[in-house]
Amino acid sequence: MSPVKAVLFDRDGTLVEDVPDTADPDRVRPVEGAREALALLREHGIRTGVVTDQPGVARGLLSDADVRRVNHRVDELLGPFDVFAVCPHGPDDGCHCRRPQPGMLLWAGGRICTGPAELVVIGSTAADAEAARRAGAHGILVPNGRTRPEETARADHIAPDLLTAVRAVLDEPPRGRVLADERPIQRAFTSGPQPGGPA
Repeated sequence: MSPVKAVLFDRDGTLVEDVPDTADPDRVRPVEGAREALALLREHGIRTGVVTDQPGVARGLLSDADVRRVNHRVDELLGPFDVFAVCPHGPDDGCHCRRPQPGMLLWAGGRICTGPAELVVIGSTAADAEAARRAGAHGILVPNGRTRPEETARADHIAPDLLTAVRAVLDEPPRGRVLADERPIQRAFTSGPQPGGPA
């Protein structure tokens, strides 16, 4: 099995707090652990990208320039990312890029010369996971307050948070349905008295 070469993140609700149809870069707030998770990937030479559905463009609530400004702010706070991909269509437009269709993921992977087998997609909805499956990539669901229980039940791989999801793919694609968080184990070995210190 190929090692992971790139990770694509859903933008709103996964990398940054979900503010629907926002055109204001000042409202961009990274989620907890996002900076650390991205730094870990980059330290391991794994490319990173952002994918986002923005149906507000199709509905006239946002302009393409609004989306670019918000993406630029995401890149300032959490980048540099290797690729950004945007679907500006509405749910009924019949496009091939809006998730759960795989078009946007395949396009983004192609831009960074990464085949589906070497690609991991991390998002917070069933559409993210299904798009990854249809693309032939590896999908990890990181549930948030808007993720429905049935979405979690159908996911191939689940992680409790972004950092756990990233740690699980540093050396290989995800293995197992519920990805473990090894931080408590690490603390058990490192939080005790240090040699030469007080008992």
